[in-house]
Amino acid sequence: MATDTTSNLPTATVFKYQRPEFDAGKRNVKLGRTDRMIGIIQVLRRGGETNLHSHAHMDGLWMVLSGRVRFYGENNVLLGDFGAREGVLIPRGCPYWFENVEDEIAELLQVEAFDVAIPDDATLRADRTNYEAPKRPMGDFLELEKPA
Repeated sequence: MATDTTSNLPTATVFKYQRPEFDAGKRNVKLGRTDRMIGIIQVLRRGGETNLHSHAHMDGLWMVLSGRVRFYGENNVLLGDFGAREGVLIPRGCPYWFENVEDEIAELLQVEAFDVAIPDDATLRADRTNYEAPKRPMGDFLELEKPA
């Protein structure tokens, strides 16, 4: 919810996260964004892994909220096996991939900072370099309903 204002100053974005229901793979829930950062919660079922890739203009902070997730670098080198409140910082240009390693749903907080303006989802996707074929098509971000 944006605050009523008569100035041209930016306004805050308020959000309330609710985990989506789905049967397989993963979902990306966008919490909020500016042209210089984005906050997402990725929700992964077993098999919701991603492929080896990097981002040219994004530094990413990842923290497991629930479940257990393994992050890997080039040549499948293990970067870490993370549980709740653990994570990793992936600098721009650093190849990585991750997977949910348990049967329960995993939730990952993803906060990306951009060194150039990335104003929309299409530009965000174009910043990605895939080093292997994606495991599945990239779905759209799920947008949160605005709190009352």
